[in-house]
Amino acid sequence: MKTTIVCDSTSGGTGVTGKRHAGMAQIACVLAILITTRCGLLRNTGEKPDYPITPVSFTDVTLTDAFWSQRIETNRTVTIPFGFRKCEQEGRIRNFERAGGLLDGGYEGKMPFDDSDVYKIIEGASYSLRTNPDSRLEAYIDAIIENIAAAQEEDGYLCTWKTLNPDTTPAWWVNPGPRWHDLRSSHELYNVGHLYEAVFAHHQATGKRNFLDIALRNADLVAAVFGPGKRMEPPGHQIIETGLVKLYRATGDRKYLELAKFFLDLRGRADGRELYGSYSQDHIPVTAQEEAVGHAVRAVYMYAGMADIAALMKDAAYLNAVDRIWDNVVTRKLYLTGGIGARHEGEAFGDDYELPNLTSYNETCAAIGNVYWNHRMFLLHGEAKYIDVLERTLYNGLISGVSLGGDDFFYPNCLESDGKYGFNQGALTRQPWFDCSCCPSNVIRFMPSVPDYIFARRGKALYVNLFVSCTAGIRLDGTPVTIRQETDYPWDGRVKICIDPETESRFALYVRVPAWVADRPLPGDLYRFADDYPETVELTVNGNPVGFKTDRGYAVIDRRWKPGDVVELDLPMPVRRVLAHEKVKDNLKRVALIRGPLTYCAEWADNDGRVRDLLIPDQAVFEPVHRQDLWQGVTVIQGGVTDSSGNRRVLTAIPYYAWSHRGPGEMAVWLPRK
Repeated sequence: MKTTIVCDSTSGGTGVTGKRHAGMAQIACVLAILITTRCGLLRNTGEKPDYPITPVSFTDVTLTDAFWSQRIETNRTVTIPFGFRKCEQEGRIRNFERAGGLLDGGYEGKMPFDDSDVYKIIEGASYSLRTNPDSRLEAYIDAIIENIAAAQEEDGYLCTWKTLNPDTTPAWWVNPGPRWHDLRSSHELYNVGHLYEAVFAHHQATGKRNFLDIALRNADLVAAVFGPGKRMEPPGHQIIETGLVKLYRATGDRKYLELAKFFLDLRGRADGRELYGSYSQDHIPVTAQEEAVGHAVRAVYMYAGMADIAALMKDAAYLNAVDRIWDNVVTRKLYLTGGIGARHEGEAFGDDYELPNLTSYNETCAAIGNVYWNHRMFLLHGEAKYIDVLERTLYNGLISGVSLGGDDFFYPNCLESDGKYGFNQGALTRQPWFDCSCCPSNVIRFMPSVPDYIFARRGKALYVNLFVSCTAGIRLDGTPVTIRQETDYPWDGRVKICIDPETESRFALYVRVPAWVADRPLPGDLYRFADDYPETVELTVNGNPVGFKTDRGYAVIDRRWKPGDVVELDLPMPVRRVLAHEKVKDNLKRVALIRGPLTYCAEWADNDGRVRDLLIPDQAVFEPVHRQDLWQGVTVIQGGVTDSSGNRRVLTAIPYYAWSHRGPGEMAVWLPRK
């Protein structure tokens, strides 16, 4: 089946040529793309190709949501200043000053990628500036950018640990050596990948060129060194690929897009070099890969880059490959929290169905990368299943990585704790920082952009993906439309959606029906419900029940909309028992509890100091109870269970993201049924 998809025009910021341009969330396009929905093949119809679906930028969304507004504000007022302060205290910012000759001394720190932490925090701070202008913060960032400019070498090269210490060993696994030495481990291209991502955010936020010019000088150097007929070697750690795509978006210069594809094309091809192996997804060509393997963060950054190439270069081989890998992850390697990465060793994916609980890794960075990847998959295909994975990850395995106070962090996110095993880089609970601080700085850069994932548009179609109280201004086929959501999600499944087109207008509203309402906790057969729940979704327009068709996981209402129209959605939110696939050995004869988008866990503090001896019999009855006294309001789950000695107990389960705020101790997501 073929359908023609037309994106309407929007305006972006001012580009380096002085023309209006578009960013990832503000894509200026008038394009026609034929999409073969069965095989996913993108075909060009003569216009500049891009994703068929365009996200509504977070800058066009005003949050009023109790759940997310609080977190994003904490990131702005606590986590961003905290991150900058840590970078000052531990020498990350001084490294730029020293590399630029502004201070004496050598490289501070243990990691070759410490530069990237500064870039990521600038990225998050820049996104924050777009919704909360702050002249002091902007001036502080400008001062750091001056130091970065000083550290940049004459030809554009930028990597402080190599500039400062080319012949010493500040890192624990690799000598710096000359530039481009040991790209498997040097992180030179990883660092500048995060530089490009930060520059894109900063240029969008401020319109300034001071940071952009640094990135372009560096990217031009990279393009002069690497490419066909030049140096044929990919980076060990991916991220430069998506960073280069953003430079392409900012400038329109296709060489950056082609360089991103070049680095991806090199992987798994041993022409004149030694392959890095599956740890770096460098074992077979990316278009031949079918299974998620190796370091989970590297992997999902690469898959996001592959999705970009599939969309922007109409590459069917890339699209087919990334589709296959997604199926492998979702049906065999995804935790119920949306986390990925089973093994501490190598921070890596395990084998199919290898999903341990006590020793699970689930790096916070991997959860963030999983959101980036799944959002791109939705923009390619328009299917709700990708947002189902994104939502489960977002509300559980991602935000668990930062404390509610905003200044303590999980690096791994386990699904069980015995109160003894130091799973969090040797610690039993969240820590304020790490020698390798990629996760805290990644949280900082991600949080301000959460509203990016709420709405999307395609021609005369408007998608409601996440249920978050907010107001957004959108143009559909040239018509300005204001859309407002009112909800107490994730605690309540009732959602009021107010539609206000400037003038009466016909378009289709696509409202996601989450998988957890329809038939399973997540797409695929990795998890299933142990119980039946016959209630269905209720949908009304202006108070009247409305018939609707479903399309790829969305309830579709196609009508002429008038100012003041109101859609009301009621998603039933019972407590549901979840069973894992029988091949997941660690969860045999075990059950987990979810309610709505939230995965729950039992923690020692609510259950007489211990939880690992609890049993959840099949006949147990659970009820949601809202507790305003816990963490400014959460809904817990309570019900009668037994312990291993046969004693009756009352189980209290809390949202997984909230665990470990009351000290170390036992916790479990999966508990025995017998």
